[in-house]
Amino acid sequence: MNVESVFGSEIFTWIIIPLLIFLARIADVTLGTMRIVFISKQLKYLAPLVGFFEVIIWLLAIRQIMQNLNNVACYIAYGAGFAIGTLIGIHIEYKMAIGSSIIRIITKKDATELIGHLRSKGYGVTSMDAEGSEGKVHVIYMTIRRQDFENIAQIIREFNPNAFYTMEDIQLVSKGVFPMKKHSFLIAPLRGPFKFWRKGK
Repeated sequence: MNVESVFGSEIFTWIIIPLLIFLARIADVTLGTMRIVFISKQLKYLAPLVGFFEVIIWLLAIRQIMQNLNNVACYIAYGAGFAIGTLIGIHIEYKMAIGSSIIRIITKKDATELIGHLRSKGYGVTSMDAEGSEGKVHVIYMTIRRQDFENIAQIIREFNPNAFYTMEDIQLVSKGVFPMKKHSFLIAPLRGPFKFWRKGK
């Protein structure tokens, strides 16, 4: 079997080309999702770098589409790659947990033990008394690394399973109290842009 027969075969036209388009679309949409995340976190050096590879891969995919306008399998592969790439991008973003978040905890139960435990773990905690719709409550504010959320949620459930808490992302943190952590070699290069540190007391 010569090269020309392989590239001109039905298998190449209806399976290999759509598969390549599918994989390329997954790659460029995944990178696109990450680029948007980097932009939102003001990582001005990473976002353009990811965008460069994203658009190169997209051009390769769209080139194949334009050369196979009569191939319905290419359209299906293009759309499926977009969908799967979006899903993978969201999953990667969740796992990376880049940036900072603010947690608000509202509890009717005395929060002294919860606050003491959080502070013993190195987290900065601001608390106050407030008035809720059903009486007096304790309100706790914390600014945390997003990657620490699951650990903090577990602590909240342990000390007060009925507490109401919310989390939302924030773009900028100027100073703060964070627990010291050993970063892996993959995270270490990103420490500069994030500027997480523990404030001395």
